[in-house]
Amino acid sequence: MELFRTVVKCTVSPEKIGYGMPIVMIGSCFAENLGARLTQLKFNISLNPFGIVYHPAPAARNIERIITGKPYTIDDLQQYDGLWYSFDHHGRFSHTDATVCLGQINTELLDAHDKLSRSKVLFVTFGSAWAYKLKKTGQIAANCHKLPSSYFERIIFDVNEIYSIWAATVEKLRQFNPSINIVFTVSPIRHLRDGAHENQLSKSTLMLAVDRLNRELNTGYFPAYEIVLDELRDYRFYNEDMIHPNTVAINYIWRRFCESYMEEDTLQTVKTVENIVKASSHKPIHQNSGSREFAATYLEKIAALKQQTPELNFDEERKQFEKIWVLCDEK
Repeated sequence: MELFRTVVKCTVSPEKIGYGMPIVMIGSCFAENLGARLTQLKFNISLNPFGIVYHPAPAARNIERIITGKPYTIDDLQQYDGLWYSFDHHGRFSHTDATVCLGQINTELLDAHDKLSRSKVLFVTFGSAWAYKLKKTGQIAANCHKLPSSYFERIIFDVNEIYSIWAATVEKLRQFNPSINIVFTVSPIRHLRDGAHENQLSKSTLMLAVDRLNRELNTGYFPAYEIVLDELRDYRFYNEDMIHPNTVAINYIWRRFCESYMEEDTLQTVKTVENIVKASSHKPIHQNSGSREFAATYLEKIAALKQQTPELNFDEERKQFEKIWVLCDEK
């Protein structure tokens, strides 16, 4: 039978991820999609410790701040319309109380510093080559925080600029953690608010910059962009906005990601963890012997998996199954 689609080849990485190591992911909202799946499946991950970042320049700045681990202070914050915020961070860190804002920022920074120092793989997803430069300071903002457009100048970085920034960051990363492998991805999510042509210019620039990094600095690449644009290549794989990949597409990309970065024993553990997590959300309509047996089965699965992989945390799932057990006893 003929294959009526283009299958994008994914390189099987020699460096795998597993439950015994910390993982760091940084970048666009596409990184959030894969990172959320890893989080749900109990991997030890620092996912976007500065929040979603689209542009390579602030992403590199954030990585370098993680390397130093230098805490943020009130002097690093700005205030607008009643909110304290940082131009290094996404709006999810903003708060009416500067102390709370700083607490959230520094908690994630220190956790990311620890994980990056021990991780063997860093995944970086570039979203756009278009940037917003603060007219007052020249800083490239990770997020505009809904400030007036008059505060910014919209510019596009070229291949050499992105390469130069990240070549320096890669060197610092390898000095900080000689075991680190850096894997780049270009987000398949189109930034149509920039314009269709401008989005193509942006993605092409990112692809060329990443290709040069791969060739000259021996970094890795996961072809998420090509999988969506060349292999799936149909609007049925998008959400209603016709911009973001839907669940079917994300599930497919996830499978290809697992094939590239996980060993068979990790994949088997993933299946067991997924089964336990899904079962814990099940709420029996009737509390009976069947429900008690159901809870007992999954409590045994958790105990067995914890013995095999002690670093897994099933506290929430265990509470849910124990609750079912107690309710059956009361019956």
